[in-house]
Amino acid sequence: MRIAVIGGGPGGLYFSYLWKKRHPDAHIDLFEQNPADATWGFGVVFSDQAMEFLTADDPETVEAIAPRMESWKNITLNLRGESVEIDGVGFSSIGRLDLLKILQARAASVGASLHFDTQASLDQVNGYDLIVAADGLNSLVRRAFEGDFGTSLSYSSNKFAWYGTTKRFETLSQTFVATERGSFNAHHYRYAPNMSTFLVECDRATWEHYGFAYKDPDQSKAICEEVFAEALGGGMLISNKSVWRNFPWVWNERWFFKNMVLLGDALHSAHFSIGSGTRLAIEDAIALAKALESEAHVATALARYEADRKPIVKKLVTAARTSADWYANFADHMKLDMMDFAYSYITRSGRIDDARLRAMSPAFMARYEASRPGLAQGGAA
Repeated sequence: MRIAVIGGGPGGLYFSYLWKKRHPDAHIDLFEQNPADATWGFGVVFSDQAMEFLTADDPETVEAIAPRMESWKNITLNLRGESVEIDGVGFSSIGRLDLLKILQARAASVGASLHFDTQASLDQVNGYDLIVAADGLNSLVRRAFEGDFGTSLSYSSNKFAWYGTTKRFETLSQTFVATERGSFNAHHYRYAPNMSTFLVECDRATWEHYGFAYKDPDQSKAICEEVFAEALGGGMLISNKSVWRNFPWVWNERWFFKNMVLLGDALHSAHFSIGSGTRLAIEDAIALAKALESEAHVATALARYEADRKPIVKKLVTAARTSADWYANFADHMKLDMMDFAYSYITRSGRIDDARLRAMSPAFMARYEASRPGLAQGGAA
């Protein structure tokens, strides 16, 4: 089988590696428009559950990634000078470029042909048996056949900018800050011993009150450094294409058309507040490879990929939308007392009830219930 993979992000690279390793006679060409060492953003996060899933399917790749990862078991919330830790919520993080380099090396080691600085056209890949569109939110393939894929696109109202910092954070942390002109939130976590992601978010009203639409990147960065001076310990933010964006919601009702199939952000997007974009892309790659192996024909394999994977992704994307709705109103949640705020935060996606929270985060839940007499017996209101 001759396969063209468009897009050299984690999903495209991982599929190329996985398929070529299992099928050495296959011919795989991966086309990536950017240089091999180019990326945007900073660290990417995997939940413990995601790492367990990947370990079960491909322990060798986990062994390659794990030494470069930072891991922790708690989430820390910071509000009005108070901090609360929520135990038992394990994550690991790695620099996005580190992850790409590892996956590039693994794909090349099994014989996949990687073409960087190459903008693939639909004419160029016309002769392949299968075209895997893993080319992200602005997917060439998806945009060319939006009607056939049943594409929908919308945007969250909040604004965000993705920075880095040399400040080390011991856990995945959320810092919420109220100013005279509006409220901000920062998602921050280390992804290397001396580097952390620092993603700044605010609602549109706050963004407009600060005049960010008329600020250049350096001016925006300076304002964010001032707002989060305490969290940053007086340090500076680092920019890497760190411009203000609205989170895009991409969904495709049909996952394939002819011999073209979508995966990762080209297919669906999940809000960064649940940290699952890279995980979903890699799991898509695994599901696509399994479907192709289980069916004799490409068309039936692609139908199986959609049928098997779609309900799983839809469930997670629904949770991501619920989580994003919470963030759209985080300024209102900030009015709660600290423990109610923390409870509201950790249950925001609708996937965690009190029983699960007691099992997952016993120290936090004991503290929360102690602050609410009678709660343990009656359940949360």
